[in-house]
Amino acid sequence: MLFLLVPLAQVLLTHCLGEKYLELLRVRSEKEMNPDRRRGIWSRRDFFTRLGWAGFGFFAFATLLGFIRAAFPRVLFLPPSTFKAGFPSDYATGEVNEKYKQDYRVWIVREDEGIYAIFAKCTHLGCTPRWLATEDKFKCPCHGSGFYKSGMNFEGPAPRPLDRFRIYRGEDGQLVVDKSKVFKMEPGTEPDEQYPDSVLAA
Repeated sequence: MLFLLVPLAQVLLTHCLGEKYLELLRVRSEKEMNPDRRRGIWSRRDFFTRLGWAGFGFFAFATLLGFIRAAFPRVLFLPPSTFKAGFPSDYATGEVNEKYKQDYRVWIVREDEGIYAIFAKCTHLGCTPRWLATEDKFKCPCHGSGFYKSGMNFEGPAPRPLDRFRIYRGEDGQLVVDKSKVFKMEPGTEPDEQYPDSVLAA
């Protein structure tokens, strides 16, 4: 019975209100059929469209960053293998000079026989020994290895003498230490005897 009452009510309202009621129905029908009628800030289609573009933009930005990073690769800058160490007259006989220990890990030693460059690296586990002038020896703080001024080991666990680098005079008369040329010492023999050419005649 309810479905019959709805059309009957519309007929009665049309008869009583006339054209005004019909105009109201027409306006309401147009609003319901208007596709531009707002249902919210964004429709579902708008939301997914914007989400897709945001994802594409993020991907494009990440790709651009990758290209920029590839254009500027990380480079490890190493110190030069050679360096100038002043003139022979800058070193006193019997002196162990520590001027280049921090930057180049090198001691410059001058003896009566000449000048040589010692690699400041313990032959046990690679620690940096200290020069103890009062005891006239190199002493490793890690495990107690001891070395004479020549680099010869005499105490502690170090198995062999300290290594040396090549040292020579440059064209300007200054000493040049070449760290690419290492005189690797063997156990049991004095460094001067193993590599006489590691000593530069002063």
